[in-house]
Amino acid sequence: MFKNRYLKFILALLPATLPGCGKQAPVPVPPPLVVTQKVAIGDAGMHASFAGEVRARSESALGFRVGGKIIARLVDVGAVVKRGTPLARIDPRDLQLNASSVNSQLAAAKADLVQAQSDYARYHDLFQKKFISAAEMDRRKATLDVAQARMAQAGAQLRVAENQNAYAVLAADRDGVITVVEADVGQVVAAGQTVVRLAREAEKEILIAVPENRLPEVRAAQRIEVSLWASPERRYGGKVREVSPIADSVTRTYAVRIAVPDADAAMHLGMTASVMLQQPGAGNAAVLPLTAVYQQGANTALWVVDAATQSVKLVPVQIGAYRESTVTVLSGVNEGEVVVTAGVHKLTPGQKVRVAAGSAAHR
Repeated sequence: MFKNRYLKFILALLPATLPGCGKQAPVPVPPPLVVTQKVAIGDAGMHASFAGEVRARSESALGFRVGGKIIARLVDVGAVVKRGTPLARIDPRDLQLNASSVNSQLAAAKADLVQAQSDYARYHDLFQKKFISAAEMDRRKATLDVAQARMAQAGAQLRVAENQNAYAVLAADRDGVITVVEADVGQVVAAGQTVVRLAREAEKEILIAVPENRLPEVRAAQRIEVSLWASPERRYGGKVREVSPIADSVTRTYAVRIAVPDADAAMHLGMTASVMLQQPGAGNAAVLPLTAVYQQGANTALWVVDAATQSVKLVPVQIGAYRESTVTVLSGVNEGEVVVTAGVHKLTPGQKVRVAAGSAAHR
């Protein structure tokens, strides 16, 4: 009896469930979404930008001309100094003792010279009276010459010792700014060892690193503009002053120095700068993203959007030059036409599309 009741319950539900087993209507597929850009015909010159650092054209490594222990450092990094400003001092006691020793040697040489002069005068009188031989007279003359030479030598050594005594103070040899301090108080330095680096602020330039495949762009640039990241609205004119003939062993880039003749006080050493290189090109070409190019075998084409029908058509074009992220189109498209720049490999001729918000067709 239970089975009969269950069967009747199932049969009662069949009319309500059968309509749901039919086929559902297909959901319409929206047109594909694409990104577009409006074609602008104009100067398709080459533009490149490099990040760099403001450097001084002339930077000197300054060190003591004699060795010794540093007892005072008088400047810090960033200090602006004038010519002759003391920068550091070493312990002068050894130099003073050396000068005192050489001074004593000079006094002894002077005494020997006086004695040699007196002996020569007396022997000269005896020679005139025929009391001594010519050979003895020659020996006395040689003794006098040696005494005079020792006197001159001692005098020169004293002047050197006095100069070395003055070298105990390291002074700036020009006006500039201290960029690096490489030694401090208590350190024993050798003669010529770098203590500080002094840069001239009068002549500034931008140091950039250029990959080897972009060196032709740098050399061919007809106009160079420099801007500082701290004040991008200010533009400076620049020119290539030096291209390193050797690539850096680590980065494999070439150091290029861009001179900035009109640099002002707002351009400080160490600032980050942007160098823009410009080279005029064809005036009847368009610059489009590389993603807009549709390669069909050996032919190159672009997808152009028909504003009236919102459909696309494939237009063959002539390419001028490929760059890092853009391409120069010489012919095939007209001013104001809208081309697809993203999604080109999923389109078919005559297909309707939806233009993404922010693209050319929405502006």
